[in-house]
Amino acid sequence: MEFSYGIDDRPRPASLLIFGLQWLAVSVPAILIIGKVLATLQTEGSAIPYLQKLFLLVALLLLAQIYLGHRLPLVLGPATVLLIGILASLEGGFAAINASILIGGLLLAGIAAVGLFEYLKRFFTPRVIAVVLMLIAFTLAPTILNLITDGGGTVPATQTFFFAVAFALALFIANGRLKGIWKSTLALWAIIFGTLSYIVLFGPVPLPPEGTALLALPPSLLAPLALPDVGVLAAFLICFLALAINDLGSIQSVGGLLGADKMGERTNRGVAVTGLGNVLAGLTGVIGPVNFSLSPGVIAATGCASRFALVPAGIALALMALSPLAIAGLASIPGPVIGVVLAYVMASQIAAGLMLSQENRAVGTFDEGLIIGVPLLLGTLVAFLPPEVAAGFPALIRPLITNGFVVGIVTVLGLEHIIYRQRQENQT
Repeated sequence: MEFSYGIDDRPRPASLLIFGLQWLAVSVPAILIIGKVLATLQTEGSAIPYLQKLFLLVALLLLAQIYLGHRLPLVLGPATVLLIGILASLEGGFAAINASILIGGLLLAGIAAVGLFEYLKRFFTPRVIAVVLMLIAFTLAPTILNLITDGGGTVPATQTFFFAVAFALALFIANGRLKGIWKSTLALWAIIFGTLSYIVLFGPVPLPPEGTALLALPPSLLAPLALPDVGVLAAFLICFLALAINDLGSIQSVGGLLGADKMGERTNRGVAVTGLGNVLAGLTGVIGPVNFSLSPGVIAATGCASRFALVPAGIALALMALSPLAIAGLASIPGPVIGVVLAYVMASQIAAGLMLSQENRAVGTFDEGLIIGVPLLLGTLVAFLPPEVAAGFPALIRPLITNGFVVGIVTVLGLEHIIYRQRQENQT
Protein backbone atom coordinates (compact mmCIF):
# COMPACT_ATOMS: atom_id res chain seq x y z
CA MET A 1 0.00 0.00 0.00
CA GLU A 2 1.33 3.43 -0.99
CA PHE A 3 1.42 6.29 1.52
CA SER A 4 1.97 9.98 0.92
CA TYR A 5 4.20 10.13 4.02
CA GLY A 6 6.22 7.36 5.68
CA ILE A 7 6.62 6.68 9.40
CA ASP A 8 9.50 9.13 9.92
CA ASP A 9 8.52 11.69 7.26
CA ARG A 10 7.52 15.16 8.39
CA PRO A 11 4.53 16.58 6.45
CA ARG A 12 4.45 20.22 5.44
CA PRO A 13 2.92 22.51 8.13
CA ALA A 14 -0.46 22.86 6.39
CA SER A 15 -0.75 19.11 5.80
CA LEU A 16 0.47 18.40 9.33
CA LEU A 17 -2.33 20.54 10.76
CA ILE A 18 -5.00 18.83 8.63
CA PHE A 19 -3.81 15.33 9.49
CA GLY A 20 -3.53 16.32 13.15
CA LEU A 21 -7.15 17.51 13.22
CA GLN A 22 -8.25 14.20 11.73
CA TRP A 23 -6.40 12.27 14.46
CA LEU A 24 -7.91 14.62 17.06
CA ALA A 25 -11.39 13.83 15.74
CA VAL A 26 -10.67 10.15 16.31
CA SER A 27 -9.14 10.64 19.78
CA VAL A 28 -11.65 12.92 21.51
CA PRO A 29 -14.75 10.67 21.40
CA ALA A 30 -13.04 7.70 23.07
CA ILE A 31 -11.60 9.87 25.85
CA LEU A 32 -14.89 11.65 26.35
CA ILE A 33 -17.14 8.58 26.32
CA ILE A 34 -15.20 6.52 28.84
CA GLY A 35 -14.07 9.54 30.85
CA LYS A 36 -17.61 10.85 31.27
CA VAL A 37 -18.86 7.47 32.49
CA LEU A 38 -16.24 7.48 35.25
CA ALA A 39 -16.36 11.22 35.95
CA THR A 40 -20.04 10.94 36.90
CA LEU A 41 -19.07 8.44 39.60
CA GLN A 42 -16.88 11.00 41.35
CA THR A 43 -18.75 12.26 44.39
CA GLU A 44 -16.43 15.10 45.31
CA GLY A 45 -17.95 17.99 43.42
CA SER A 46 -17.52 18.67 39.71
CA ALA A 47 -16.47 16.05 37.17
CA ILE A 48 -14.35 18.64 35.32
CA PRO A 49 -11.06 17.93 37.19
CA TYR A 50 -11.28 14.21 36.36
CA LEU A 51 -11.74 14.89 32.65
CA GLN A 52 -8.97 17.48 32.70
CA LYS A 53 -6.51 14.99 34.16
CA LEU A 54 -7.61 12.27 31.73
CA PHE A 55 -7.19 14.52 28.67
CA LEU A 56 -3.78 15.65 29.94
CA LEU A 57 -2.63 12.07 30.59
CA VAL A 58 -3.64 10.91 27.11
CA ALA A 59 -1.89 13.92 25.55
CA LEU A 60 1.38 13.27 27.40
CA LEU A 61 1.34 9.53 26.70
CA LEU A 62 0.56 10.07 23.02
CA LEU A 63 3.59 12.32 22.63
CA ALA A 64 5.73 9.92 24.68
CA GLN A 65 4.79 7.01 22.41
CA ILE A 66 5.57 9.02 19.27
CA TYR A 67 9.06 10.02 20.42
CA LEU A 68 10.11 7.39 22.99
CA GLY A 69 7.81 4.37 22.75
CA HIS A 70 6.77 2.43 19.66
CA ARG A 71 7.29 5.52 17.42
CA LEU A 72 4.38 4.59 15.18
CA PRO A 73 1.27 6.51 14.03
CA LEU A 74 -0.91 4.91 16.68
CA VAL A 75 -3.61 6.67 18.65
CA LEU A 76 -4.32 5.79 22.27
CA GLY A 77 -6.96 6.43 24.87
CA PRO A 78 -8.66 5.06 28.00
CA ALA A 79 -8.67 1.25 28.26
CA THR A 80 -12.21 -0.12 28.14
CA VAL A 81 -11.08 -3.29 29.89
CA LEU A 82 -10.02 -1.20 32.90
CA LEU A 83 -13.41 0.52 32.87
CA ILE A 84 -14.95 -2.87 33.58
CA GLY A 85 -12.49 -3.46 36.42
CA ILE A 86 -13.24 -0.06 37.94
CA LEU A 87 -17.02 -0.45 37.72
CA ALA A 88 -16.82 -3.88 39.36
CA SER A 89 -14.55 -2.66 42.19
CA LEU A 90 -16.33 0.52 43.30
CA GLU A 91 -17.11 -1.03 46.66
CA GLY A 92 -13.37 -1.16 47.39
CA GLY A 93 -13.07 2.61 46.97
CA PHE A 94 -11.18 4.75 44.48
CA ALA A 95 -8.02 4.79 46.57
CA ALA A 96 -7.70 0.99 46.23
CA ILE A 97 -8.63 1.18 42.53
CA ASN A 98 -5.92 3.79 41.92
CA ALA A 99 -3.32 1.64 43.66
CA SER A 100 -4.39 -1.43 41.65
CA ILE A 101 -3.93 0.46 38.37
CA LEU A 102 -0.54 1.70 39.55
CA ILE A 103 0.61 -1.82 40.46
CA GLY A 104 -0.73 -3.24 37.20
CA GLY A 105 1.13 -0.56 35.25
CA LEU A 106 4.38 -1.31 37.05
CA LEU A 107 4.07 -5.03 36.29
CA LEU A 108 3.20 -4.32 32.65
CA ALA A 109 6.23 -2.04 32.23
CA GLY A 110 8.48 -4.57 33.95
CA ILE A 111 7.29 -7.50 31.81
CA ALA A 112 7.84 -5.45 28.66
CA ALA A 113 11.27 -4.28 29.79
CA VAL A 114 12.57 -7.84 30.30
CA GLY A 115 10.86 -9.26 27.21
CA LEU A 116 8.52 -11.78 28.87
CA PHE A 117 5.64 -11.20 26.46
CA GLU A 118 6.68 -14.13 24.29
CA TYR A 119 5.82 -16.48 27.17
CA LEU A 120 2.43 -14.86 27.89
CA LYS A 121 1.30 -14.67 24.26
CA ARG A 122 0.90 -18.45 23.93
CA PHE A 123 -1.98 -18.43 26.42
CA PHE A 124 -3.92 -15.96 24.28
CA THR A 125 -4.97 -18.09 21.33
CA PRO A 126 -7.34 -16.68 18.65
CA ARG A 127 -10.33 -18.07 20.55
CA VAL A 128 -9.24 -16.45 23.81
CA ILE A 129 -8.58 -13.10 22.11
CA ALA A 130 -11.97 -13.24 20.38
CA VAL A 131 -13.64 -13.77 23.76
CA VAL A 132 -11.66 -10.86 25.24
CA LEU A 133 -12.86 -8.53 22.48
CA MET A 134 -16.51 -9.56 22.68
CA LEU A 135 -16.64 -9.93 26.46
CA ILE A 136 -15.69 -6.28 26.95
CA ALA A 137 -18.79 -5.28 24.99
CA PHE A 138 -21.17 -7.73 26.69
CA THR A 139 -20.09 -6.90 30.23
CA LEU A 140 -20.52 -3.17 29.59
CA ALA A 141 -24.18 -3.73 28.68
CA PRO A 142 -25.50 -2.66 32.14
CA THR A 143 -23.52 0.60 31.93
CA ILE A 144 -24.82 1.29 28.43
CA LEU A 145 -28.39 0.59 29.55
CA ASN A 146 -28.04 3.02 32.46
CA LEU A 147 -26.74 5.72 30.15
CA ILE A 148 -29.42 5.45 27.48
CA THR A 149 -32.20 5.64 30.09
CA ASP A 150 -30.64 8.61 31.92
CA GLY A 151 -32.84 11.62 31.41
CA GLY A 152 -31.04 13.77 33.94
CA GLY A 153 -34.06 13.76 36.24
CA THR A 154 -36.17 15.78 33.78
CA VAL A 155 -36.83 13.44 30.85
CA PRO A 156 -38.72 10.13 31.39
CA ALA A 157 -36.61 7.01 30.88
CA THR A 158 -39.03 5.65 28.27
CA GLN A 159 -38.53 8.73 26.10
CA THR A 160 -34.75 8.61 26.33
CA PHE A 161 -34.85 4.89 25.49
CA PHE A 162 -36.84 5.48 22.30
CA PHE A 163 -34.53 8.37 21.43
CA ALA A 164 -31.55 6.07 21.89
CA VAL A 165 -33.04 3.36 19.67
CA ALA A 166 -33.75 5.84 16.86
CA PHE A 167 -30.34 7.48 17.25
CA ALA A 168 -28.57 4.10 17.20
CA LEU A 169 -30.42 3.10 14.03
CA ALA A 170 -29.36 6.34 12.32
CA LEU A 171 -25.77 5.83 13.51
CA PHE A 172 -25.49 2.33 12.05
CA ILE A 173 -27.09 3.45 8.78
CA ALA A 174 -24.45 6.18 8.57
CA ASN A 175 -21.75 3.61 9.31
CA GLY A 176 -22.92 1.56 6.35
CA ARG A 177 -23.04 4.56 3.99
CA LEU A 178 -19.96 6.60 4.87
CA LYS A 179 -16.42 5.88 3.75
CA GLY A 180 -12.88 7.05 4.40
CA ILE A 181 -12.16 9.64 7.05
CA TRP A 182 -15.87 10.39 7.47
CA LYS A 183 -16.41 6.84 8.66
CA SER A 184 -13.30 6.92 10.84
CA THR A 185 -14.55 10.04 12.63
CA LEU A 186 -18.20 8.97 12.78
CA ALA A 187 -18.17 8.82 16.60
CA LEU A 188 -17.31 12.53 16.75
CA TRP A 189 -20.10 13.51 14.33
CA ALA A 190 -22.51 11.27 16.24
CA ILE A 191 -21.74 13.13 19.48
CA ILE A 192 -22.25 16.52 17.80
CA PHE A 193 -25.48 15.74 15.92
CA GLY A 194 -26.81 13.49 18.69
CA THR A 195 -26.46 16.30 21.24
CA LEU A 196 -28.17 18.78 18.90
CA SER A 197 -31.05 16.34 18.32
CA TYR A 198 -31.41 15.77 22.05
CA ILE A 199 -31.60 19.52 22.67
CA VAL A 200 -34.26 19.95 19.97
CA LEU A 201 -36.39 17.14 21.41
CA PHE A 202 -35.94 17.57 25.15
CA GLY A 203 -34.68 21.10 25.72
CA PRO A 204 -31.27 22.59 26.58
CA VAL A 205 -28.61 20.66 28.42
CA PRO A 206 -26.91 22.13 31.52
CA LEU A 207 -24.34 24.76 30.61
CA PRO A 208 -20.94 25.10 32.29
CA PRO A 209 -21.27 26.72 35.74
CA GLU A 210 -20.92 30.48 35.80
CA GLY A 211 -17.37 31.53 36.54
CA THR A 212 -15.75 28.39 35.07
CA ALA A 213 -12.16 29.35 34.23
CA LEU A 214 -10.95 29.49 30.65
CA LEU A 215 -7.48 28.29 31.64
CA ALA A 216 -6.54 26.45 34.83
CA LEU A 217 -4.90 23.27 36.06
CA PRO A 218 -6.96 20.67 37.94
CA PRO A 219 -7.19 21.49 41.67
CA SER A 220 -5.18 18.39 42.60
CA LEU A 221 -3.07 16.28 40.25
CA LEU A 222 -2.40 13.53 42.80
CA ALA A 223 -5.05 11.07 43.97
CA PRO A 224 -5.37 9.04 47.19
CA LEU A 225 -3.87 5.55 47.29
CA ALA A 226 -4.71 2.63 49.56
CA LEU A 227 -3.55 -0.96 49.74
CA PRO A 228 -6.14 -2.93 47.69
CA ASP A 229 -7.80 -6.13 48.84
CA VAL A 230 -6.48 -9.34 47.32
CA GLY A 231 -9.68 -9.76 45.30
CA VAL A 232 -9.57 -6.24 43.85
CA LEU A 233 -5.90 -6.52 42.92
CA ALA A 234 -6.35 -9.98 41.37
CA ALA A 235 -9.28 -8.74 39.28
CA PHE A 236 -7.22 -5.82 37.97
CA LEU A 237 -4.23 -8.03 37.18
CA ILE A 238 -6.47 -10.21 34.99
CA CYS A 239 -7.74 -7.05 33.29
CA PHE A 240 -4.14 -5.98 32.71
CA LEU A 241 -3.40 -9.29 30.99
CA ALA A 242 -6.13 -8.48 28.49
CA LEU A 243 -4.87 -4.89 28.22
CA ALA A 244 -1.38 -6.18 27.41
CA ILE A 245 -2.67 -8.34 24.57
CA ASN A 246 -4.74 -5.42 23.26
CA ASP A 247 -1.69 -3.15 23.34
CA LEU A 248 0.50 -5.77 21.71
CA GLY A 249 -2.01 -6.42 18.93
CA SER A 250 -2.49 -2.73 18.20
CA ILE A 251 1.25 -2.08 17.88
CA GLN A 252 1.83 -5.14 15.70
CA SER A 253 -1.15 -4.40 13.43
CA VAL A 254 0.15 -0.91 12.59
CA GLY A 255 3.76 -2.11 12.33
CA GLY A 256 2.71 -4.90 9.97
CA LEU A 257 0.65 -2.56 7.80
CA LEU A 258 3.55 -0.13 7.43
CA GLY A 259 6.34 -2.72 7.25
CA ALA A 260 8.11 -1.05 10.16
CA ASP A 261 11.60 -2.22 11.11
CA LYS A 262 12.77 -3.42 14.55
CA MET A 263 9.26 -4.46 15.58
CA GLY A 264 10.50 -6.40 18.61
CA GLU A 265 12.12 -3.28 20.02
CA ARG A 266 9.15 -1.08 19.08
CA THR A 267 6.74 -3.47 20.79
CA ASN A 268 8.68 -3.71 24.03
CA ARG A 269 9.20 0.05 24.22
CA GLY A 270 5.58 0.76 23.34
CA VAL A 271 4.14 -1.61 25.95
CA ALA A 272 6.62 -0.32 28.54
CA VAL A 273 5.44 3.26 27.94
CA THR A 274 1.83 2.06 28.21
CA GLY A 275 2.70 0.48 31.55
CA LEU A 276 4.31 3.67 32.81
CA GLY A 277 1.26 5.57 31.59
CA ASN A 278 -0.90 3.37 33.80
CA VAL A 279 1.41 4.09 36.73
CA LEU A 280 0.82 7.79 36.11
CA ALA A 281 -2.93 7.11 35.81
CA GLY A 282 -2.93 5.44 39.21
CA LEU A 283 -1.07 8.34 40.77
CA THR A 284 -3.47 10.91 39.30
CA GLY A 285 -6.62 8.85 39.90
CA VAL A 286 -7.85 8.33 36.33
CA ILE A 287 -8.37 5.29 34.12
CA GLY A 288 -5.24 3.87 32.48
CA PRO A 289 -4.46 4.17 28.74
CA VAL A 290 -3.93 1.63 25.96
CA ASN A 291 -3.04 1.83 22.26
CA PHE A 292 -6.12 1.57 20.05
CA SER A 293 -6.52 -0.94 17.22
CA LEU A 294 -8.52 1.47 15.02
CA SER A 295 -5.39 3.28 13.81
CA PRO A 296 -4.86 1.22 10.59
CA GLY A 297 -8.26 2.35 9.31
CA VAL A 298 -7.37 6.01 9.84
CA ILE A 299 -3.99 5.56 8.14
CA ALA A 300 -5.60 3.86 5.16
CA ALA A 301 -8.25 6.57 4.90
CA THR A 302 -5.82 9.52 5.03
CA GLY A 303 -2.88 7.94 3.19
CA CYS A 304 -0.54 9.41 5.82
CA ALA A 305 1.63 7.03 7.85
CA SER A 306 3.75 9.71 9.55
CA ARG A 307 3.94 9.45 13.32
CA PHE A 308 4.47 13.20 13.49
CA ALA A 309 0.91 13.75 12.20
CA LEU A 310 -0.27 12.88 15.72
CA VAL A 311 1.80 15.63 17.35
CA PRO A 312 -0.77 18.41 16.68
CA ALA A 313 -3.47 16.11 18.09
CA GLY A 314 -1.44 15.57 21.26
CA ILE A 315 -0.84 19.30 21.68
CA ALA A 316 -4.54 20.06 21.10
CA LEU A 317 -5.55 17.48 23.73
CA ALA A 318 -3.17 19.10 26.22
CA LEU A 319 -4.61 22.54 25.51
CA MET A 320 -8.14 21.22 26.00
CA ALA A 321 -7.03 19.68 29.30
CA LEU A 322 -5.87 23.10 30.48
CA SER A 323 -9.28 24.68 29.83
CA PRO A 324 -11.97 23.86 32.43
CA LEU A 325 -14.46 25.78 30.27
CA ALA A 326 -13.81 23.54 27.25
CA ILE A 327 -13.98 20.40 29.40
CA ALA A 328 -17.22 21.58 31.03
CA GLY A 329 -18.75 22.03 27.60
CA LEU A 330 -17.81 18.47 26.66
CA ALA A 331 -19.11 17.16 29.99
CA SER A 332 -22.58 18.57 29.27
CA ILE A 333 -23.19 16.01 26.51
CA PRO A 334 -26.35 14.04 27.46
CA GLY A 335 -26.03 10.53 28.87
CA PRO A 336 -28.20 8.87 26.16
CA VAL A 337 -25.92 10.26 23.44
CA ILE A 338 -22.83 8.93 25.23
CA GLY A 339 -24.59 5.58 25.75
CA VAL A 340 -25.48 5.14 22.08
CA VAL A 341 -22.01 6.06 20.87
CA LEU A 342 -20.51 3.66 23.42
CA ALA A 343 -22.86 0.94 22.14
CA TYR A 344 -21.69 1.69 18.59
CA VAL A 345 -18.05 1.37 19.63
CA MET A 346 -18.77 -1.89 21.47
CA ALA A 347 -20.63 -3.29 18.44
CA SER A 348 -17.48 -2.64 16.43
CA GLN A 349 -15.56 -4.53 19.11
CA ILE A 350 -17.87 -7.53 18.74
CA ALA A 351 -17.44 -7.39 14.97
CA ALA A 352 -13.66 -7.41 15.40
CA GLY A 353 -13.91 -10.50 17.61
CA LEU A 354 -16.08 -12.32 15.08
CA MET A 355 -13.73 -11.39 12.23
CA LEU A 356 -10.76 -12.67 14.21
CA SER A 357 -12.54 -15.97 14.82
CA GLN A 358 -13.34 -16.37 11.14
CA GLU A 359 -9.89 -15.40 9.88
CA ASN A 360 -8.18 -17.89 12.21
CA ARG A 361 -10.85 -20.59 11.82
CA ALA A 362 -11.23 -20.52 15.58
CA VAL A 363 -14.64 -22.23 15.55
CA GLY A 364 -14.79 -25.41 13.52
CA THR A 365 -16.37 -27.84 15.99
CA PHE A 366 -19.10 -27.83 18.63
CA ASP A 367 -16.52 -27.90 21.43
CA GLU A 368 -14.71 -24.88 19.99
CA GLY A 369 -18.03 -23.07 19.85
CA LEU A 370 -18.54 -23.82 23.54
CA ILE A 371 -15.09 -22.41 24.37
CA ILE A 372 -16.32 -19.06 23.04
CA GLY A 373 -20.03 -19.26 23.90
CA VAL A 374 -19.88 -20.35 27.55
CA PRO A 375 -17.56 -17.53 28.76
CA LEU A 376 -19.62 -14.92 26.89
CA LEU A 377 -22.88 -16.12 28.42
CA LEU A 378 -21.45 -16.56 31.90
CA GLY A 379 -19.70 -13.18 31.86
CA THR A 380 -22.87 -11.42 30.72
CA LEU A 381 -24.97 -13.09 33.42
CA VAL A 382 -22.49 -12.03 36.09
CA ALA A 383 -22.50 -8.46 34.75
CA PHE A 384 -26.26 -8.30 35.39
CA LEU A 385 -26.13 -9.83 38.89
CA PRO A 386 -28.57 -8.00 41.22
CA PRO A 387 -26.80 -6.05 44.00
CA GLU A 388 -28.38 -8.18 46.71
CA VAL A 389 -26.90 -11.35 45.15
CA ALA A 390 -23.45 -9.77 44.80
CA ALA A 391 -23.58 -8.63 48.43
CA GLY A 392 -23.99 -12.24 49.54
CA PHE A 393 -20.51 -13.28 48.42
CA PRO A 394 -17.55 -13.12 50.83
CA ALA A 395 -15.86 -9.72 50.70
CA LEU A 396 -12.48 -11.22 49.78
CA ILE A 397 -13.64 -12.81 46.53
CA ARG A 398 -16.50 -10.43 45.70
CA PRO A 399 -14.43 -8.23 43.32
CA LEU A 400 -13.50 -11.37 41.36
CA ILE A 401 -16.76 -13.28 41.27
CA THR A 402 -18.94 -10.23 40.55
CA ASN A 403 -16.72 -9.01 37.69
CA GLY A 404 -18.21 -10.46 34.50
CA PHE A 405 -15.07 -9.83 32.49
CA VAL A 406 -12.81 -11.62 34.98
CA VAL A 407 -15.20 -14.57 35.26
CA GLY A 408 -15.37 -14.84 31.48
CA ILE A 409 -11.60 -14.67 31.02
CA VAL A 410 -10.90 -17.27 33.69
CA THR A 411 -13.54 -19.51 32.13
CA VAL A 412 -12.20 -19.26 28.57
CA LEU A 413 -8.63 -19.88 29.71
CA GLY A 414 -9.77 -22.96 31.63
CA LEU A 415 -11.81 -24.31 28.72
CA GLU A 416 -9.11 -23.61 26.14
CA HIS A 417 -6.03 -24.81 28.00
CA ILE A 418 -7.35 -27.39 30.47
CA ILE A 419 -10.78 -28.91 29.79
CA TYR A 420 -10.68 -29.13 25.99
CA ARG A 421 -6.92 -29.11 25.50
CA GLN A 422 -6.46 -32.89 25.28
CA ARG A 423 -9.38 -33.29 22.89
CA GLN A 424 -8.01 -30.58 20.57
CA GLU A 425 -4.57 -32.20 20.61
CA ASN A 426 -6.13 -35.55 19.64
CA GLN A 427 -7.99 -33.90 16.75
CA THR A 428 -4.76 -32.41 15.39
